[in-house]
Amino acid sequence: MTFFFAALLFGAGFLSGAVNAIAGGGTFLVFGVLTLAGVPPISANATSAIAQFPGYITSSHAYRDDIRAMGRSAIILCILSGIGTLAGAFVLISLDNASFSAIVPWLLLAATGIFAAGPWLRPKRTAMPARRDTPSLAGGLTQLITSVYGGFFGAGMGVMMLATLSLTEGGDYHRINALKCLLSIVIAAVAIAVFASGGVVAWLHAACLVPGAGLGGYAGVWIARRVPQGIVRGFVIAVGVLLAGYYFWRG
Repeated sequence: MTFFFAALLFGAGFLSGAVNAIAGGGTFLVFGVLTLAGVPPISANATSAIAQFPGYITSSHAYRDDIRAMGRSAIILCILSGIGTLAGAFVLISLDNASFSAIVPWLLLAATGIFAAGPWLRPKRTAMPARRDTPSLAGGLTQLITSVYGGFFGAGMGVMMLATLSLTEGGDYHRINALKCLLSIVIAAVAIAVFASGGVVAWLHAACLVPGAGLGGYAGVWIARRVPQGIVRGFVIAVGVLLAGYYFWRG
């Protein structure tokens, strides 16, 4: 690996961590840079999960006060997320690169569409809901399905969770974003365990991504409170469309 690509991976890690803390979509950036570095698509997807992990931790740390107030409902959602992620990750490693490459552009387009629709999928709620000891049935089921997707691919997962958790659990943006960061830790941790056992992780590339993602995740919470999300959202959508176009062209 050249110094240029090592620096590019570090920068992509930082941007992905910051973007995930703001609204999700950082996987687009990391997956794209890993593809440019010549990493096979399944390995790029698995390595991306590792790259996002430090950012989820530092973002959750920045939201620690919000997370402490969530109670048993968050624990149940974490358990459901772990179960769904196991299913999705095992499906991924059962495929070969050719099969996965054929569906990657469609996954990217779908994820980009969901990401672009995020502001309309998420209702504008400002009031805190009455505290529940368990999540709603709809919330549990949608989180289970979202985590299956997260274990399989993951691009746009954060936006899906912001949308579904807002609809099913309620609360203001920062409460839902804090819950998203917590659940993302569980999804990434389970997926990493499966991918590592399957031998599909590009560890050298991950070593360049991880420090940047950790710094970006912490900085992203600060950015989220000050920078208009539309700017970041437009950048991520452009990356998603270009990346999907690249895979269609290559296929």
